[in-house]
Amino acid sequence: MDFLGPVGLLHEEKTLGCSQKGLPCPSNSSELVQKCLQQFKVTGAQLQQIQASLLASMEQALKERASPVPAVQMLPTYVRSTPHGTEQGDFIVLELGAKGASLRVLWVTLTGTEGHRVVPRSQEFVIPQEVMLGPGQQLFDFAAHCLAEFLDTHPVSSQSLQLGFSFSFPCHQTGLDRSTLISWTKGFRCSGVEGQDVVQLLRDAIQRLGAYNIDVVAVVNDTVGTMMGCEPGVRPCEVGLVVDTGTNACYMEEAQHVAVLDNDRGRMCVSVEWGSFSDNGALGPVLTTFDHALDHESLNPGDQRFEKMIGGLYLGELVRLVLVHLAHHGVLFGGYTSPALLSQGSILLEHVAEMEDPSAGVARVHAILQDLGLSPEASDIELVQHVCEAVCTRAAQLCGAALAAVLSRLQRSREHQTLQVAVATGGQVFEQHPRFSSILQDTVMLLAPQCDVSFVPSVDGGGQGVAMVTAVAARLAAHQLLLEETLAPFRLNRKQLAAVQAQMQEAMARGLRGEASSLRMLPTYVRATPNGSERGDFLALDLGGTNFRVLLVRVATGGVQITSQVYSIPECVAQGSGQQLFDHIVDCIVDFQDKQGLSGQSLPLGFTFSFPCRQIGLDQGILLNWTKGFNASDCEGQDVVYLLREAIRRRQAVELKVVAIVNDTVGTMMSCGYEDPHCEIGLIVGTGTNACYMEELRNVAGVAGDSGHMCINMEWGAFGDDGSLGMLSTRFDASVDQMSINPGKQRFEKMISGMYLGEIVRHILLHLTSLGVLFRGQQIQCLQTRDIFKTKFLSEIESDSLALRQVRAILEDLGLPLTSDDAQMVLEVCQAVSQRAAQLCGAGVAAVVERIRENRGLEELTVSVGVDGTLYKLHPHFSSLVAATVRELAPRCAVTFLQSEDGSGKGAALVTAVACRLAQKIRV
Repeated sequence: MDFLGPVGLLHEEKTLGCSQKGLPCPSNSSELVQKCLQQFKVTGAQLQQIQASLLASMEQALKERASPVPAVQMLPTYVRSTPHGTEQGDFIVLELGAKGASLRVLWVTLTGTEGHRVVPRSQEFVIPQEVMLGPGQQLFDFAAHCLAEFLDTHPVSSQSLQLGFSFSFPCHQTGLDRSTLISWTKGFRCSGVEGQDVVQLLRDAIQRLGAYNIDVVAVVNDTVGTMMGCEPGVRPCEVGLVVDTGTNACYMEEAQHVAVLDNDRGRMCVSVEWGSFSDNGALGPVLTTFDHALDHESLNPGDQRFEKMIGGLYLGELVRLVLVHLAHHGVLFGGYTSPALLSQGSILLEHVAEMEDPSAGVARVHAILQDLGLSPEASDIELVQHVCEAVCTRAAQLCGAALAAVLSRLQRSREHQTLQVAVATGGQVFEQHPRFSSILQDTVMLLAPQCDVSFVPSVDGGGQGVAMVTAVAARLAAHQLLLEETLAPFRLNRKQLAAVQAQMQEAMARGLRGEASSLRMLPTYVRATPNGSERGDFLALDLGGTNFRVLLVRVATGGVQITSQVYSIPECVAQGSGQQLFDHIVDCIVDFQDKQGLSGQSLPLGFTFSFPCRQIGLDQGILLNWTKGFNASDCEGQDVVYLLREAIRRRQAVELKVVAIVNDTVGTMMSCGYEDPHCEIGLIVGTGTNACYMEELRNVAGVAGDSGHMCINMEWGAFGDDGSLGMLSTRFDASVDQMSINPGKQRFEKMISGMYLGEIVRHILLHLTSLGVLFRGQQIQCLQTRDIFKTKFLSEIESDSLALRQVRAILEDLGLPLTSDDAQMVLEVCQAVSQRAAQLCGAGVAAVVERIRENRGLEELTVSVGVDGTLYKLHPHFSSLVAATVRELAPRCAVTFLQSEDGSGKGAALVTAVACRLAQKIRV
């Protein structure tokens, strides 16, 4: 594929200036010109190879300890966010290396109002050649004096000035304000700087001068400044491209792919440093004899090979070398040269740009060549224009191939089918060369058709972008502080958790004695866990949420077999009359029996009823109060087994033998106890939360007997209803409680369980939005909707397997139009809320296991906890946080957590089976 464009207009039959000194004849001249310019022709296949090679080098360099050494350096810049448009304040920018042998100081005012800009004030200082090549201290002292000279002309208060340092050379950054120079480029060779932190060198120079109080907040590559100075638009500006004296690009990479970072959340701007790209396999075929000559004569032979084919510092020199070559062969200027033409650096970028620009006219080209001491003919002028065009076309195409590699990497890291992105462009080549940008864009469209790219010229050559980096850093720091202040009450220390453990142990003791306590400590009349000898067929009912289950459980020698069916309970039934609710339950049982061929059989039945009850027998349970959204009338204070039996009686054709009423927590313990005899605790952490455990019967007031055990249903969701958790309750807990159907009740449950965690997060997000920390301070309508933020989102958002971009997708499905920063903060909110929940749950378990250990007078206790509930099972970190808290608070207890399989159904049947076994034993 021919990318050379108008260069192809050269015709072989064209006669180009011959001298009369035995130089080539016209036909040979034409052939020589074609052969010379053909070297700058780059095919589509070659561009694709460069794109692929650079992309591979980028991905290799992102990996830690990459071997072999990659052809580019992917350097983290520690810029973690792009502008919101809300940044404001006054900032100083010091620009070094962006424009060759000059230094610029700017005063930038950001208003925080989108679309309203204050024009920066700036001053440029020429850097003397002896400073560019002298000691490093001399360069930085010069920079400090320029700063002072600039500020002397501006009214400056005594307060500290925040400065962004644009340092446009390859550096290794270890922080936003820490950057070590790797190597000088662009004609600089100051001694004693390579390997040093350039920010510290600047700080030292400012301190030596002692004129102003200046805080160097950030060191920024000019490419990063270009990206950050991009006007906010419809598409995110996440790529910066500079083609100035040198060339480079940067882009926002997913932090998880940057191996050298400790924090793998969010995004990180990476400087590609593609000027050093030198893959011989890819670049070799497009390197000309003139590239080799230029490299040999440069200050850094062998380095920055790619930059030397593209950068503005070199394009003029490449043109000069070609013109000298053609002149020596008699094709140009009648075979004559001039001292200026033979002098390195005599043709500059602006000369090349003007000579190629058709609008400049022949007269301007003639004048430039005359200034070089040449006497060009008309044919010379046309050929010089073609040379300029060939050199610059190749530069734009190579730059386009490199940019296509960056865009492909960005698309791959985001896993987007089509990438929509803005690229901020800056540098003298873009500003001065008439066709560079259009050739580059055409090349990108050809090589990266899956990327929908808009190109945005940078504002003020990147200087304002450097101020924006500083402002964004200030915004992030301020927002992070507000976030930490908001989440601080959720970050519980050991002392606070130990206090919860102690309070719960005290509440347990009071509840067991029948004294006033927020823990009811209800006897369940379950006196034993399974021993493995249970046998038979049992029915089980499971009522504890919006779905109701009927199960047939067969306990045999080979294990337990379960057949079940789920029936829904409409909201109108859950909140209607008690008779309506229990009639619906019996209808479901009859339907199940018909389908299973059990009609007419009277099997023992266990009823899992997952609401607070005071049991007065194994088959008698007084409902204390509804929870989980149920509010059926005429049930509280009634024996729910009696209500079930009455519904069975009304149905008449059904015979059912209700043996036991079982709390789902007890069922969970019994289900796991069938597999592990050490299982003496049941724990539920799902929609609600509760726990039970085997207590010494002698400690249970109101139940006869002094030996043996009794399973106690703690109903620990109500722990703290007496105000004992007040010191841990936050404003967000209070809001959730006030908006619930049972204000002031189930306070512990409302800090732990799945029904409430999403609501807590929603209230925190509303608060952070009101502070301007989230969503740019814009009120998001969907966040006003109660229960819009489901607890399952916490599990998904905190999943280690999900990248932050997927977290963003989850949240955007809710109607939350967020940035990467917002997604990171929402993640931190979710982590804080779920961590507190897990730690409080762990403190509760620690109280229970310590109670059992002390009851039995043991130095060490080995015990298992049977656990059920979607939050515990599905959340990626909840279970490990619970276990870690228990280890910390109960170090003398070896606690194993077992996840229950169908504790509500299988467990209810096993309670029934154990009761039948014990009854049979008594009869015998």
